[in-house]
Amino acid sequence: MRKLLLCAVALACGHAAVCLAGDAIPAPAMAGAYGPYAMTREASGTSWQPESTPMDGIMQVDGDWMSMVHGYMDQVHDHQGGMRGDTKDFSESMFMAMAQRPLGQGTFGLRGMFSLDPFMGKDGYPLLLQTGETADGAHPLVDRQHPHDLFMELSASYSQPLSDTRSWFVYGGLPGEPALGPPAFMHRASGMDDPEAPLSHHWLDSTHVTFGVLTAGGVLGDVKLEASAFHGREPDEMRWNIETGPLDSSSLRLSWNPGEDWALQASRGHIHSPEQLDPQLDQDRSTASVMYGRDFGAGDRWDTTLSWGQDDDRPGRKLDAWLAESELKFGGMHTLFGRLERVEEGELFAAGTPQAGSVYAVKKLSLGYIRDWPVAGHLVFGLGGLVSLYDLPARVQTAYGNPHSYMLFARLKLH
Repeated sequence: MRKLLLCAVALACGHAAVCLAGDAIPAPAMAGAYGPYAMTREASGTSWQPESTPMDGIMQVDGDWMSMVHGYMDQVHDHQGGMRGDTKDFSESMFMAMAQRPLGQGTFGLRGMFSLDPFMGKDGYPLLLQTGETADGAHPLVDRQHPHDLFMELSASYSQPLSDTRSWFVYGGLPGEPALGPPAFMHRASGMDDPEAPLSHHWLDSTHVTFGVLTAGGVLGDVKLEASAFHGREPDEMRWNIETGPLDSSSLRLSWNPGEDWALQASRGHIHSPEQLDPQLDQDRSTASVMYGRDFGAGDRWDTTLSWGQDDDRPGRKLDAWLAESELKFGGMHTLFGRLERVEEGELFAAGTPQAGSVYAVKKLSLGYIRDWPVAGHLVFGLGGLVSLYDLPARVQTAYGNPHSYMLFARLKLH
């Protein structure tokens, strides 16, 4: 019984999971934090993933409380090639803790997620074709990926069943993740072993660190409908603090898991003044995604995500992004991963240059591999690498050349 409870905690947290003793518990035996379904369905924030997704973590039970911790740290050597490339060694990390307990007829939950990414510096790390946010409050980050904040999530939730197949729930975070887009990229089983952020991040899941979120939703079997009110401004360059602001933005998300290997969602949001450098601009965001995962036994598994996102600037233009990413785990300790993206970028060139404001459809393909070794207790050490290739329009190629990029990385992970 104790082992069953310990495993249930890990699954409540929404990350990929195996029990302390390595014994899998059948998914139907475990209830979700937000409804009467298997906990393995829950991903970042209140989003859903395929119910067959496994999970990692260290779990314990103390009275009515069940808790779990999970985390990783990557040390990365990053070389971005071409005329606008750069090289940097940096560390990125994530640590998550959650706890939940019965309360009345329902379930009360707490989550905390933290990162030491601010140590890499306000300008983050080199990443060709990436745009979004700022390092100094005056200039946009271009060809750089911004660091995450120290506080990525501090949230609480409460859910109550209405029947064997129905429930309602509420969720609040400062910061937290509204009901908009697929699960955040570092939580998707199809991409969590890839150390670089997707180019499509600001079309799909950039709201995963939002300083002020309230979400309410209902579950009916394999369908979930939820709505959020949240603060629309993206985090500023001060990555160590907690920001506040009005709940001036809103979103709606419909999720459907037609089988244990599938998770589909469509969402729409209105984001008020997301950009610090362009505060008069609002944004309507639309997303749709399909996630598929399948276990083959003996530690072999395949996970894939297909996503589309559109940012409709008001005033401004509509820009689309497409993402396909996949991971194949085999032999228990080997992982192949890949990501293909097509993004319509309009911020690659600075104001005053001939190409400023022009929109270009750029494509990127990344392929990588990581090998893991158990080292002590629940700690796993991995070594990996990836290479990236690009398909650029002629006018973009004149500025970037014909770049090829790579990353080499070492990772410590709780398992």
